[in-house]
Amino acid sequence: MLHYLTIGTVLGLSAGFAPGPLLTLVISETLQHDSKAGVKVALAPIITDLPIIFMTLFVLSKLSNFHNILGAISLTGGFFILFMGYERIRTRGVDIKVCEFEPKSLTKGVLANALSPHPYLFWLSVGAPTMTKAMSLSISAPLAFIISFYSFLVGAKIVLAVFVGKSKSFLKGKAYIYTLRILGSLLCVLAIILFQDGLKLLGIL
Repeated sequence: MLHYLTIGTVLGLSAGFAPGPLLTLVISETLQHDSKAGVKVALAPIITDLPIIFMTLFVLSKLSNFHNILGAISLTGGFFILFMGYERIRTRGVDIKVCEFEPKSLTKGVLANALSPHPYLFWLSVGAPTMTKAMSLSISAPLAFIISFYSFLVGAKIVLAVFVGKSKSFLKGKAYIYTLRILGSLLCVLAIILFQDGLKLLGIL
């Protein structure tokens, strides 16, 4: 359970702090309106991701006996996480351009997250395989993973909305940049674990 709690925490923090369409919207809504508007956008994954989770778990349940396919998915997840780690390590901060929009923050957050390919790629290649593996141990393991993942994913974006609401230079500061680089290094370690799982399923290891 601690293993999946740790994985969920690292992935959640990395996704929460990482530059991307949803973070851009969180920050732009904060700067355009206030921190409350940014917080509403940060809550979007809780609404949009549930159907994605069920869909990917259903697909993987049908492939449970196809170890070669699962191995290929695990390797794909490893490359996806490795690329995420690389992006976090080389980050230089975030530039935000503020545009005039009506303050329908939650609606815009839901649309931005639902139309982004990242949640689909993450849950198909990383999230759902991790959940499936956790479910083979106990019901508490997948719960630990998903609760920690979304707590830190949403929590990180809320923290950023609050900090940016107080200081617009925060996203260019050393604290934010070094936090991303540390999380990027941890993601590279998780990628190696996924590579190992994939190679085992393929019968190579």
